[in-house]
Amino acid sequence: MAEPQVERDSINTRFFLGLPEPDTSEMKLNVKSSQLKTPLFEYSGACTRCGETPSIKLVSQLFGDRMVVANATGCSSIYGGNLPTTPYCQTPEGLGPAWANSLFEDNAEFGLGFRLALDQRQAMATDLLKKLAASVGEERVKAILEADQDNDSGIEQQRLRVAELKQVLRGNQDQRSQRLLHLADNLVKKSVWIFGGDGWAYDIGFGDLDHVLATGRNVNILVLDTEVYSNTGGQQSKATPIGAVAKFAAAGKAQGKKDLSRLAMTYGNVYVASIAMGAKDSQTVQAIAEAESWPGPSLIMAYSHCIAHGYNLAHGLEQQKKAVATGYWPLYRFDPRREGPVKLKMDAPAP
Repeated sequence: MAEPQVERDSINTRFFLGLPEPDTSEMKLNVKSSQLKTPLFEYSGACTRCGETPSIKLVSQLFGDRMVVANATGCSSIYGGNLPTTPYCQTPEGLGPAWANSLFEDNAEFGLGFRLALDQRQAMATDLLKKLAASVGEERVKAILEADQDNDSGIEQQRLRVAELKQVLRGNQDQRSQRLLHLADNLVKKSVWIFGGDGWAYDIGFGDLDHVLATGRNVNILVLDTEVYSNTGGQQSKATPIGAVAKFAAAGKAQGKKDLSRLAMTYGNVYVASIAMGAKDSQTVQAIAEAESWPGPSLIMAYSHCIAHGYNLAHGLEQQKKAVATGYWPLYRFDPRREGPVKLKMDAPAP
């Protein structure tokens, strides 16, 4: 009978979940330290050994406690919002990703709306804070407005400052203080992410994705590239490579794969990276961290093996290694901050 085993494992699970979390705020970010962070994306219900979910899990480990996600319709929206359950969760302090799903054709602009709204709320909070400096303390205002929020430690310190500010504001009943109390959490840096598959990014949502890249606003776009429309059964997309057999391309796709990364690089102010976790996990962590730290738009192309590819996904990571080793899926990072005229760095050896 299952009952004794369920009861025993429930006790063990509660004990495991009750263990204290390690403090990673002062650790140098790498593969090992990233995996000491609690994932805020768990138990997704995606296909067994899905190649998309590890990328989302990693992003949630690095930025989940301050992350806002706009998710295009597709596999990632199905396992991301399989209501009444959701794989997105929160820390013991109640912090976690804020997630919403939009359509294929407007998801990038949906995410841009998050950025614009957050920037506006931050600007309103900043303006009120300056006007109330005499009542809340000049030094406190200076510390909040000049805070370095480029790492976990800095953000945690800012949360403490904002918590102290809110305590002071609760004692002031004037209208401006109460308004700032409502907006104060916006003084802590938020990380805006736009998730979707290749059918969204390369095809149906390309127009609005391109528009969002052109705005120069600080959004992070993660393209989970399976090279087919996975959620609807493996139809060809503009990400499908030449000759590949897919639904509606039974004799092999006639045209080659669209080079979305190169199109994004032509703007010059967009951070662009190509990653494959199974081939080089250290480069994956580095690229995601660099993309988030870039104050403009970023585009991450994540190679994602898929059940629609037609092989046992127990070999998915090995396939990723082969894709990189043969030069089929090059690894690179285009960083506008890089000194010199060459902004592109190749992260894999020659095929």
